[in-house]
Amino acid sequence: MKPDITLKKDIKLIITKFYDKLLVDEKMLPFFIDIVNENQLEHHLEIITDFWNDILFDTITYQNNVMQKHLDKNAFVKFQKEHFTIWVSYFFTTIDSFFEGENASRMKARAQSIATVMQLKMNLYQNKK
Repeated sequence: MKPDITLKKDIKLIITKFYDKLLVDEKMLPFFIDIVNENQLEHHLEIITDFWNDILFDTITYQNNVMQKHLDKNAFVKFQKEHFTIWVSYFFTTIDSFFEGENASRMKARAQSIATVMQLKMNLYQNKK
């Protein structure tokens, strides 16, 4: 049996391994190439770890507007529905590789919810009439 996510270092492991997957995927790399080229990956991973730590453990360390960050990026690199599908798949696979339990399930549920809201705000769902 795998442990549940209980510490910030658990989240950091997930985020680091998750980004290892994203950064070798040619469809996902364009969203992160500036961060990599500017040697800001470690700083970015810390910010994302803080974001998830706030969500799972009710801390208040993340100081940005996650939706606005993605809308800003969308102005330069267009998100498509496929990107969110890939993101969620890698995220779930990474969590499942290391953890199971209530917090692992909560993290996956929140990730799916965030992905859905972002797609709605970016008008990636087509109206079916």
